[in-house]
Amino acid sequence: MKKIKQGLFVGERALYDTRDAIIDDSTFMDGESPLKESRNLILNHCIFKWKYPLWYCHDVVCNDTALLETARSGIWYTHNITMNNCHISAPKIFRKSSGIKLINCNLPNAQETLWNCEDIELQDVSATGDYFGLNCKKVKINHFNLIGNYAFDGGKDIEIHDAKMDSKDSFWNCENVIVYDSIIVGEYLGWNSKNVTFINCTIDSTQGMCYMKNIKLVNCKLLNTNLCFELCENVDADICSSIDSVKNPISGRIKAKKIGEIILDEKYIDPSKTTIEVEDE
Repeated sequence: MKKIKQGLFVGERALYDTRDAIIDDSTFMDGESPLKESRNLILNHCIFKWKYPLWYCHDVVCNDTALLETARSGIWYTHNITMNNCHISAPKIFRKSSGIKLINCNLPNAQETLWNCEDIELQDVSATGDYFGLNCKKVKINHFNLIGNYAFDGGKDIEIHDAKMDSKDSFWNCENVIVYDSIIVGEYLGWNSKNVTFINCTIDSTQGMCYMKNIKLVNCKLLNTNLCFELCENVDADICSSIDSVKNPISGRIKAKKIGEIILDEKYIDPSKTTIEVEDE
């Protein structure tokens, strides 16, 4: 592989269509699309300062590299990219890309990030920004911190371990989601989704988990959660805390330490199709 060291690159498409290269300690200044259509790259300790740095690329590894806020919309239509120990300040980073692996990365301005992407792995990642992971597919996440609303809207086949999410309206319109050992805070969790499971999670969600199908909770706490399970089909919930209120589940089983209010309106549902167990009664 050819080696490029301590370069300073300016102008549009500065290293267009670069193949089989190791680029070390280099800075990409003003100039759009510096590495567009490149293949088989290793980038070490590089800095990107302008827009669209890695579009239509394949087989890229970035180590200890920074994308500044001005490198917005930086990685689109790119396939097979791994980023280790990277600082990514740019918004709209990743769009219609696949084979994405982020390890120990920080995304402090992750607005509209990971949209319409698939085959994603996140390990030790922190992100701040709304609409994270829109319509993403085949996602595996471990040790994840997120501050931002509307996360993973429309996502499919998502597995998350050990996350802390401060996210209103997260997991809307999703399918096949499983979350382990996590803390999720935010109103209206999971609406209009199906095949969603939470295991050993703590959830604080006003009117959370409504209009869902096949919603399962195993050994979970529901804090500050009222009017939950409204018009949900096939609920299977083992709650190790109290619930403020449950409203009009269509069918299933709900078990909790205590439920402040149970609303079963025969105008909308058949109460006989849901079993509700309260341990403290």
